[in-house]
Amino acid sequence: MSFDFDTMLGRIKERQWSLADIDWDAPGAETLSPELWAKLKPFMADLVWIENVGARGFAAMAKKAPTETLREIYRYFHAEEQRHANAELALMRRWGMLDEDVLPEPNINVRLVIEFLDRYADGMSLSFLGTVIPMLEVALDGALIKFVTDEIQDPVAQDVFKLINADESRHLATDYAVMDLLGHAALRKRMIDFVGGWAKPSLIVGVLSYVPLLNKMRDNIVAMGVDEQKLYFAMGRYKQVGERSKYAARLPMYMVVKMHAGMVINRRHPYHLVADSLVKATSLIPRQILPAQPTWARELTYRPVA
Repeated sequence: MSFDFDTMLGRIKERQWSLADIDWDAPGAETLSPELWAKLKPFMADLVWIENVGARGFAAMAKKAPTETLREIYRYFHAEEQRHANAELALMRRWGMLDEDVLPEPNINVRLVIEFLDRYADGMSLSFLGTVIPMLEVALDGALIKFVTDEIQDPVAQDVFKLINADESRHLATDYAVMDLLGHAALRKRMIDFVGGWAKPSLIVGVLSYVPLLNKMRDNIVAMGVDEQKLYFAMGRYKQVGERSKYAARLPMYMVVKMHAGMVINRRHPYHLVADSLVKATSLIPRQILPAQPTWARELTYRPVA
């Protein structure tokens, strides 16, 4: 696979946009039915915070990138994920789902993943972050945004999600190129990164946060009346695109994530007994014992800043 990171950086810079570019008072907000509004409110709240899972991951990846070009790309991606969250807050505000500057509360599984990334992401290798973040992007961000685009007729929302989808397509193209790049490393280097990563006890915390998150989002999609196969199709893309490169397929962590995705999309796999049990167990955690929202959450705003 041949990928020009300098060209991608130039394209990213050329295609920046801001909330100020959008007419948030344009007609169309009334197209949401009361039934869809009630289902969409918690769904959008989760989506806002899932964007910040990606943002926190890219912030950590920027510190690990092997070249200045890739570091700058990741810094842009970090900012873009935050802008996506802000745009989704602005849509919630447009639809009457937010009161002034009050932030929506994330579901507990998203909150646990954010807490894990905040604590441990900076200490994880690029080969770990560079294989897991693409899965989260394609499975959660991609599947959820695709659903919103299909179901919501508001033309402002359609315009916003076209911009977000364009950003995400560049994120995923870069993600897969980085996986290919990492796969060129010698076997010894790949195994040291893999074994060293799993040797950290903190990774168990990450797994116990990540596993129920995927099943919880499946539950949320089903509650919205959407076929869960849309989520599974999105996850299947991770395997299909990753296997186009023999080098990406050499990454041990890619093999693990791909194997896990195969279990997730197989509804008859006994894995789901464990994952669904974790969803139920985490739902019992009292919110008051969770750490406070991270300080960077204060940067979230529905205001149309440039």
